[in-house]
Amino acid sequence: MNEYETVMIIKPDVNYIPKVIYKFINLINANGAVIRVEDIGIKKLAYSIKKNTQGYYAVIKFEARPEFIQELERVYKITDEVIKFITVKTESESD
Repeated sequence: MNEYETVMIIKPDVNYIPKVIYKFINLINANGAVIRVEDIGIKKLAYSIKKNTQGYYAVIKFEARPEFIQELERVYKITDEVIKFITVKTESESD
């Protein structure tokens, strides 16, 4: 399994942001293992994304198989609350 880090930006006006984050934590845990979750909070965006000038940032570091990343990003795309995301492969901390 490889280590990844994913950053998602959620619409700031959503009342159930923790539920959105836990949805992705549960999806990742079903296909790998969450290492760390960093809840950054609301930040001003550098430019407007889907008419939003602010976004709620969450970072999840996890282990998973490479095939899972495509499924994770598919779920990001169909989740209306997520306005932007990125997933990158990171170096293992044990290396």
